[in-house]
Amino acid sequence: MSLLEVNNLQVQFDTTDGIVSAVNNVNFSLEEGKILAIVGESGSGKSQTVFAMTGLLDNNGSATGSVKFDGQEILNLSNNELNLIRAEKIAMIFQDPMTSLNPYVRVSEQMAEVLVHHKGISKSEAIQQSIIMLDAVKIPEAKNRIRMYPHEFSGGMRQRVMIAMSLLCHPKLLIADEPTTALDVTVQAQIMHLMSEIQNEFGMSIILITHDLGVVAGNSDEMLVMYGGEVMEIGKTEHLYKNPTHPYTQGLMSAVPRLDDANEKLITIPGNPPNMMLKPVGCPFSPRCNFAINSCSTVTPNLTKITENDHFRACHVPIEELL
Repeated sequence: MSLLEVNNLQVQFDTTDGIVSAVNNVNFSLEEGKILAIVGESGSGKSQTVFAMTGLLDNNGSATGSVKFDGQEILNLSNNELNLIRAEKIAMIFQDPMTSLNPYVRVSEQMAEVLVHHKGISKSEAIQQSIIMLDAVKIPEAKNRIRMYPHEFSGGMRQRVMIAMSLLCHPKLLIADEPTTALDVTVQAQIMHLMSEIQNEFGMSIILITHDLGVVAGNSDEMLVMYGGEVMEIGKTEHLYKNPTHPYTQGLMSAVPRLDDANEKLITIPGNPPNMMLKPVGCPFSPRCNFAINSCSTVTPNLTKITENDHFRACHVPIEELL
């Protein structure tokens, strides 16, 4: 059963220089208890997609289309209506835990506020539940450390605090926006392992936003590849890793270092991402694509199913020419 269904989502920003089309006709769904990874370069529209879903767009942003969560249309609901959904049903972990946590307020106060506001329980009970959740995300001596300020935690521990805070109301959907940004590789692995354990324990669905394909492998059920505000390819993560059929997905894969080939040279994708103020005609990746044909620069490719494994791609180039 689908917990989340996104159809024809479009996001635009009205700026002094013109209209920026950040997200264009994005479609995907997420089943209960599954993990979806949304990957792509910076500026591909990953974060704006989920910001639109949760009503967190900047004031100059607008969204059209449909976003149904648990059968309810939630796109463009009022803040009061969204506040009944955010935290309780949909929680979000932002990129930088240091800027997400108030440096002047103790962790205990920040965590307790979530439960007092959304669950209406007393502050003392909220702190006790917060301690239990800090224990769940493996913060040592949680009973003592909950009284600390954010700066007294390491980067990895601050991220654990953010994860604990997002889980306090036991949401159905957890959105993690670049949860391993600015963390070293060892801590990244710990955070991703922790999120996998939490997903198994609480049975929630997760949307993982990242530009790091190394984070996605083994940590998601499905992968959605975005570029220029559009979906380039989507399918089971394992299948896409073995059989990427879009030139952009192949380019991302080629740019990932391999431990089993010491002599391998990393292959970069030439050129730069498109200027979304000048919405590209045709496939947004065509100016950087080595396989582009005439129709790529004039006709926008449809997202088409190509296998029985729910594998879709948006590309005019025949698959045989890419393999």
